[in-house]
Amino acid sequence: MIAVRNGETSLRKNSFFAQFAAALAAGVLLASLVACNQQTSGDVMATVDGRKIFRSDVDKYYDNDVASAQQAPTGEQATALRLNILHQMIDDEILMRRAEKLGLLATDEEVDRKYNETKAPFTQEEFDKRLQDKKITLADFKRDIRRSITVDKVMNKEVSSKINVTDQDITDYYNAHKGEFNLIEPQYHLAQIMVTPVPNPQAHNQNDKAQNEADARKKIQMIANRLDSGDDFATLAMKYSEDPETSGNGGDLGTVPESGLKGTDPATRDTVMKLKPGQYSAIITVVNPANRQALGYRIVKLVSKEPAGQRELSDPRVQQAIRSQLHDRREQLLKTAYYEVLRDSAKVENFYAKKILDSNGIEK
Repeated sequence: MIAVRNGETSLRKNSFFAQFAAALAAGVLLASLVACNQQTSGDVMATVDGRKIFRSDVDKYYDNDVASAQQAPTGEQATALRLNILHQMIDDEILMRRAEKLGLLATDEEVDRKYNETKAPFTQEEFDKRLQDKKITLADFKRDIRRSITVDKVMNKEVSSKINVTDQDITDYYNAHKGEFNLIEPQYHLAQIMVTPVPNPQAHNQNDKAQNEADARKKIQMIANRLDSGDDFATLAMKYSEDPETSGNGGDLGTVPESGLKGTDPATRDTVMKLKPGQYSAIITVVNPANRQALGYRIVKLVSKEPAGQRELSDPRVQQAIRSQLHDRREQLLKTAYYEVLRDSAKVENFYAKKILDSNGIEK
């Protein structure tokens, strides 16, 4: 939808068809480190097929999780968080052992490529600050990348690549959920390029941010000139847009129902309503309704417009939406089952969990 938040108008993403997000994120930013001689047995919180997971590693990710919290967890909450972190690290270690057997460990080249992609939107100073805020080192970060890539490779080979959604599956779903594809009002697929007079620290466009009102006007005019010269809208958004929510994906705002346009400022709403698919607007001044001061400038593109009415099964977009939805559902289910089977076949000792039970007088 398009909403006004704290006096600032923002276009927010919506989806054309409701998608079931995969709930299982495998191995992102969790890594169990290989044992070193300096560690003592008292530091070991769990073992996976003899591979040790140390307290110092669990604490590292615990500190990362609570770094941005207004109030750090204490008592049972802190214990539960550490237990959850350890559980994920055990699952990751099991996946790494499986990857070794399959020859699917991430290569140095794959790690470096992903590292460079992740680091690209930031200056060196910004990137170092993010690592510092997360309380991890560069070596930790690359180790996490290696693990994330490895887990993805295993899951793609063992699970995702074996999922088959047939045409009959799609037809059956459509017939059972036909109402989902009946649009009650027109839908607008929008993209934007946003420039603000005050630098947003969360914006990570690849070029300098405007420092004041004059900079902002000059910058948005430069972008408009380049659009008029034929430059690609998405490319310019990634390079220059100062909206942290959309700049990384080329300014894409997703699909907004016509009623959602009522929540934005009149200038943006009226402009969008007049655009034809593929057209972009002139420069729009975003105004604070309270004091009429300019909050920034945007250029909006109407990527496509969908009229109200029933979408038929013959529509390729309907077929793709259903295929993606069914694939994601099955993938989530099968990944969960795959983890359970691997866990059953591994020798896992969770000393931390046993200690929690012992301290509460519960016999194993």
